[in-house]
Amino acid sequence: MPGHESDMENKPDWQPRYPGSGRMEGKVAIVTGADSGIGRATAVLFAREGAKVAIAYLCEHDDANKTRELCEAEGADVMLSAGDLGDQKHCEGLVEAVMDRFGRIDSLIQIAGEQHPDKEVGDITPEQLQRTFQTNIYSMFYMAQAVRPHLKEGATIVNCTSVTMYKGAPILLDYSATKGAITAFTRSLSENLVEDGIRVNAVAPGPIWSPLNPFGGQPPENIPDFGEDTPMGRPGQPNEVAPAFLFLACEDSSYMSGQVLHPNGGIIVNG
Repeated sequence: MPGHESDMENKPDWQPRYPGSGRMEGKVAIVTGADSGIGRATAVLFAREGAKVAIAYLCEHDDANKTRELCEAEGADVMLSAGDLGDQKHCEGLVEAVMDRFGRIDSLIQIAGEQHPDKEVGDITPEQLQRTFQTNIYSMFYMAQAVRPHLKEGATIVNCTSVTMYKGAPILLDYSATKGAITAFTRSLSENLVEDGIRVNAVAPGPIWSPLNPFGGQPPENIPDFGEDTPMGRPGQPNEVAPAFLFLACEDSSYMSGQVLHPNGGIIVNG
């Protein structure tokens, strides 16, 4: 980990499914984890809808440059930023660079994450526990803190939680715990910012075919049947999740804040 989408034989579907309608025209969006998977699909969809896009990623330069090319093919102005989002100083530098380049920030889309399967709770090392929380939830705090002074009325934050927060995952104990924290953070930050006209929501994907899973996020023996335990009997594709992020980022969802959308293949969850 991290995995490279360019190394996958069965490539995820990132392509937007419909023509753009200008729903993000003139807006600037930061999309974390945008080098591949759900992040790539979301960045390209935002580009098609007229946004300028800042692609934040760790170190997968080949994937990130491919996403940049795909966004530019949609006519978008794009910038790349590589580095560890679990580092507060890096997050501050990223936001400063976006402001220098684009002069505004309208949407913060937080998708970057990592997961490590462990069959026993005792197998989770202190280092892994710290790293998973640092990547998945500390980064969201750091980015929210960094963008807050630049967000104006009408701005949006959309966080990526998970179906595991609602139904549990016996081999993803630390990952699921971070997703619970993300959902609570989303709801609380929504209450904190709503009076200023800033909306905060989240998306809770089910099993999605992206580099996260085949490159260490699932045991190798689980990959052939990955996602088949959903009611739809298959994993989702990134371009089946990206529209949920778009909806929550644009004015289509103007009366929604503190909510979670569930593109999860038909799994029934509460809330």
